Amino acid sequence: MTTAHLITDETTTAALARLMAAILRPGQTVLLDGPVGAGKTHFARAFIRARQGDQAEDVPSPTFTLVQTYDDPIGTEIWHADLYRLTDPSELDELGLDEAQESAICLIEWPDRLERMPEGAITLSIAPCEDPALRDITLIGPGAERIARMARFLWDAGRIEASVAPLAGDASARRFLRLGGAGGPAVVMDDPAGDCRQFLRVTQWLRDGGFGAPKVLAQDLQAGFLLVQDLGDDLVARVIARDPSLTAPIYQRITDFLVALHQRPVPDFVPALDGPELARQVGLFDDFYPQAVGHDRAASAQIAQTVAALHLRLAADVAPVLALRDFHAENLIWQGAAPLGLIDYQDAVACHPAYDLVSALQDARRDVDADLERACIDRYLAATGLPADGFRAAYALLGAQRNLRILGIFVRLCIRDGKPRYLDFMPRVWALLQRDLAHPALRPLADLLRDMPAPTPETIERIRRQCAH
Repeated sequence: MTTAHLITDETTTAALARLMAAILRPGQTVLLDGPVGAGKTHFARAFIRARQGDQAEDVPSPTFTLVQTYDDPIGTEIWHADLYRLTDPSELDELGLDEAQESAICLIEWPDRLERMPEGAITLSIAPCEDPALRDITLIGPGAERIARMARFLWDAGRIEASVAPLAGDASARRFLRLGGAGGPAVVMDDPAGDCRQFLRVTQWLRDGGFGAPKVLAQDLQAGFLLVQDLGDDLVARVIARDPSLTAPIYQRITDFLVALHQRPVPDFVPALDGPELARQVGLFDDFYPQAVGHDRAASAQIAQTVAALHLRLAADVAPVLALRDFHAENLIWQGAAPLGLIDYQDAVACHPAYDLVSALQDARRDVDADLERACIDRYLAATGLPADGFRAAYALLGAQRNLRILGIFVRLCIRDGKPRYLDFMPRVWALLQRDLAHPALRPLADLLRDMPAPTPETIERIRRQCAH
C-alpha cells in the first residue's frame, strides 16, 4: 500500500484521470472521496471519456440514478457510481456493484457509504486548497506512488495535456503508454526495474551507428521513466500480415541489418552471453517444463552442461557481436526505405553472430518458411564470409538453447505469473526445437530430450490447469 500527494487544477486532474484510464484494468476500483464540489465527477468524466476515445459519450453525474454504465471500444465495462443518496448499504445488492467489481472498472463516489471497502482499490481523496482553483489529491493504494510520479514526469516533460493510451507490452514488468496531442506522438516507457540507463546506452550506440533506435525526448532515470520517439504501428509482423508479398524483402532487410550491425565493435557496457550463461539460462526449461508435463526431471538435468560443452566446441571460436536478443517481427518497425525501427533492446548482449538471426528466423509468435530461413542464412554467410558449416552448427545450437529457454519461460509465465496466453505458441517453438536438434552436431542434446513429452493439446491443457490465478 502506497500513498502519494499531488496539487492539481482542473486540467491536471483530468490529465491524472487520463493516465489512470490507460493504466487500470478490468477488476480494479477507484474510490473517489471528497466533499461536494471537490471534482470527483470531473475526474470520473475525464476517465470515462479517455477510455472511450473517439466513441466518447456524454458522462452525466449519476447522483439520481446512483449508477451509470459505459463500454469502451475493447469491451471493458465501466461503472460510475454516486452513492451520495444511498440510505442503506443493503441497497447496493440491487445495484449489482459488488458483482461488477470483479470484471468491470468501477469509479465510486462517496465510498464511505459502502459497507466494506473493496480489496485492492485505489482511493483518490480530493480536498480543496486555499486557492479555489486548486485541489489537494491524495492517492492511496497499489501503485499509487508510481502513478503520481508518472503524472509529475509528464508535467515536467510538457505533456500533461496529452492523450494517453496503453501499448502492448512484453512479458516483463515494463509498461508502455502512447501519448498523442499537440506535442506529437511519443511513447512513455515505465520500467520500475530501473533498466533505463542501459536502454539509453544501447540507444545512443545504435543511433551513433545510423540504426533506427528512437530519439529520447525526456528522462527520469531515478524513477525509471523515459519519453521516446513513437516509431509508429507498422510492426514487421503486421506489415507482412497485410501484404505477404513483402515477406522475403523484409527478411532480407533484416539480414542485411544484422550484417551491418555486426561490423561495429561490441560496446564495453553489454554483458557476455557465453557458454556458461547460455547454460544457466537454459536451466529455465529444466526448472519448469519437465515437472509441468509430468516428466522425470532427473532425466533432463544434464541439458545445461551439454549446452555449455557444445558451445565450447561449436561457437566459442567466433568473435562475439552485439545481439539485441528480443529481435523478432514484433520488435521491428517497418519504415519503408528508412532504417528498420528498433524497440525492446535494453537487454542487448555480446554473443555469437548467429543469435539474432535465430531470434528473427525462428520466431515463437509466427511462422517463417524453412526455405526463407535457409536463404537468409546463406545471405548472411555470403556477406560476412564466415565458415558455413561451423556457422550452421552454432546456429542450430543457439536455436535449440533459445527454444528450450522459451518453453521454460512460457510455462513459468503460466504457472507462476498467471499468464497462460503464451502456451498457444508452444507447439511452434517445439517444432523449431526439433528442427535444430536434427543437426548432426547436436546429437548429444537430442539424445537427452528424446523422451521429453511434446506440448500436445493434452499436455498444454495439463499446464493450463496449473496456471496461477
